[in-house]
Order: sequence, then structure tokens, then C-alpha cells
Amino acid sequence: MPVLGAAMAIAGVPVMAMALLAVFHLAPWEPVLLGIGATFVGAFGIAARWQRDLDIVTANVRRVGTDEAASSSATPVLPALQRLAGDLDRLARRVAVRSALLEQLRRADGTVVERLPDPLIVLAADRSVRRANSAARAAFGTDMPAVLRHPELRAAIDRAFASGNTEVAEVTLPVPVQREVHAAVVPMDPPIADGGRAVVVLSDRTRERAVERTRADFVANVSHELRTPLASLIGFIETLRGPAADDPPAQQRFLGIMAEQSARMNRLIDDLLSLSRIELIEHQPPSGTVELDDLVHRLVAGFEPRLKERSVKLDVHIADDVPAVIGDTDQLTQVLQNLLDNAVKYGRERGTIRLDVAVPSGRPGVSLTVSDQGSGIPREHLPRLTERFYRVDTGRSRAAGGTGLGLAIVKHIVNRHRGQLSIESEEGIGTTVSVWLPQAASRPVTIGAADSAAN
Repeated sequence: MPVLGAAMAIAGVPVMAMALLAVFHLAPWEPVLLGIGATFVGAFGIAARWQRDLDIVTANVRRVGTDEAASSSATPVLPALQRLAGDLDRLARRVAVRSALLEQLRRADGTVVERLPDPLIVLAADRSVRRANSAARAAFGTDMPAVLRHPELRAAIDRAFASGNTEVAEVTLPVPVQREVHAAVVPMDPPIADGGRAVVVLSDRTRERAVERTRADFVANVSHELRTPLASLIGFIETLRGPAADDPPAQQRFLGIMAEQSARMNRLIDDLLSLSRIELIEHQPPSGTVELDDLVHRLVAGFEPRLKERSVKLDVHIADDVPAVIGDTDQLTQVLQNLLDNAVKYGRERGTIRLDVAVPSGRPGVSLTVSDQGSGIPREHLPRLTERFYRVDTGRSRAAGGTGLGLAIVKHIVNRHRGQLSIESEEGIGTTVSVWLPQAASRPVTIGAADSAAN
């Protein structure tokens, strides 16, 4: 023990003096030996007391370093060390209180960041992800590193680190569906508690941009598509008020045509509004589950009158144990209804339509396939079939009551469901449209109606 050694060294001076007195016969040996023993005992006692008091003080210093507020039950005996131990104990209490406050503030900061509605990512000095809030994890998941490697966002991060100023970037993310994101990179100097040197805030502007585009597209499309039926209605009204005012047969014929044109405009407006609603929420995947076998049976029953009108037979094949899919019941109903409607309109009269619901091998999900025996579609038209208002045969489409929006609606609904749409056709044989939808994690009760109500 260092203290004991120092005490023994100090006690050695009087011990040597007394020993010299005894050696030179200046003092008798008995008192000298007693004095030497008393000196060593006293030195050892003082050393032990000092060592104990220093151990107490050292423990108090350690408590300050570890933010412990509790004081030791033992107190030093020596007055000087008593004062030092008291000061250290008070310091330990203040440090512990301050550390508790800092920890509380750190937890509050973490809670605020975690609950922010916009995705937020904290970057370290080496540009690695230090942490991300729940909105970021939900929006990007495992794609977060790929998002941060986007050229526009990467350049903004580099500029922010280099200049120390907030930098912004407009980023378009193509997968899993196209999203438009406003990114703000805020450098943190000094760094935040977890060592983060920059904060990336990603605000999804997809809905706002979609609203702007939808407004412009709606005006352009409506003005173009409604021009013909409106011109027909205006012309027939003028005829009814003029030359055909006293011609009942002509009036009946013209009124029938006007009713058809009005119904066409009504269908067109309904499809436009439906497409606009779907585009606004396309970037938000549905959260409900749908049992496709039940949905198919209900929809097929409602198609019976249309099938009889065209003398078309519908063969339905549903695989055993079809799993539930992630989806919106109303929107998936619209997908299947549009596909069957197209098959009835453009398939061969007195032909057969086949509807298959199957579980593809090696891929968790369900495939819906609708095949008709129509005249088919030339190969060069296939890539453009899902464009709004694109028609292979404009006259035939309008005569059949088509608006040119059915497959566009199907495409956007499938995109929202993170599925895949494929169209195959061969002239003279028919057309096959297939939709793949991802499988739900389990088979709970269908809640798609609630999801539709929220839309």
C-alpha cells in the first residue's frame, strides 16, 4: 500500500535516531525498543486511517464519474478529507441530477423525432444511417440506402456537409411506385446526442403534384372527350326545336340518340373521377385484406344479365386454398369488373370467357386471369393499352360504350396494390389480361370496405 510505505518511511527517521542513541550507549536499549515499537504502531495506525479515508474519497470520485447520486454510508475521520468527501458527495448529486435531466431531454427528443409525420433520417459523419423514425421506416423500409444514393439527394447531402448550410433537392423515386419527394438536408454542428451530423427530412409531395397534374389532365381530357357528345346534344336540341318540332317519329329517334350521348358523358365523368381518386392515393398501399374467392363469386353473379345479353359463357376456375391478398375490396372489385366488362364488350359473341384465380408457384400471391375469344389486338398497340383514352379501334370502342379509361384505372389500382399487370393478345385468337397481387400475411376477416371508406 503506498500510504503504508510512506508512513513507514517517515517513521524510519525517529527509529534510526533512537537506534543510534542505543548503539552509542547514550540511551538504554529497553526504552529505545519500546519507543521504536510505539513509533511503528503509531505510523501503521495513521497510515491505515489515511488509507481508509482515501478509499472513501476515491469512491466518491468514482460516483461523480458514473453519475451516481447515492452517497457512501462511510465518512472520513480526518477533518480535511471529511470536507473533501462532502464536497465530492454534493458534486456527485448535482452531476446525477443534471445527467437525469439530459437523459430525459434525450428521450423526449427521440420521441419527437420518432413521431414526426414526415420521414426523418439521421446521418453520421461518414453518411451512414445513424437512425430513422417510424415514418421513414414505413415509407422506405429496406430501400432506405437506395433512396440516400439517389443522385439528387446525394448531391444535396454532400453540399450540406461541405457548406454547413441547409440544402434542398427535389427527388423522384421510381419504385415501388413513382413518388415525388422534397428533401431537406440540415447539417448539425455540434452533432446531436447519438453522433448524427446531419438530418434528412423527406416530405412526400406526390399527392400535391398528382392533384396539379390531375387538374390539368382533367380539363384537357374532358374538353376533348366531351366535345363530340356535347356537339351532338346541341345539334339535336336545335333540330327538335326547329325542323323536327312537329315530327314525333324524328323526335323519338333523336331523343334516343341524345339519351345514348348523355349516358356516354355520364360514364366518362364517372371514370374520370374514379381515375383521379385512385391517382391521388396510388402512393399509399392499402392496409386491408381481401378474400378473392368470395369477391369473384359475388361479382360473377352480378354479371349474369350482361352475359345473357351477349350470349357469352363464363368459365370460372378458382384454385383450392387461395390465400387472402393485401387490398381494397372496392378497388379490386373495380379491377375485375373492368376486365370482365372488356372481355364481354370486345370478345366474340356467343363465345367463352375464362376467369382463373390461381396461386403461382414460387411467388407468394394470387393471380387473376381473364381470357376472351375476341379478334385480338395487334402487337404494336399492346404497350399503350393502359394509357388514358387510348383506343385500338375508336369507333368500335365508342359503339360498345367504352370510355378509354378502363385499363388505365386497372393499371393504377394494381400499382397501388404493389401488384403487376400483363396483357397478351394474338389477332384472331383473343386477349388475356393477368393481374398478380401480393399475398397477405394471414387470413383475417376482410376489412377492405373500411379501407375504401377512408378513401
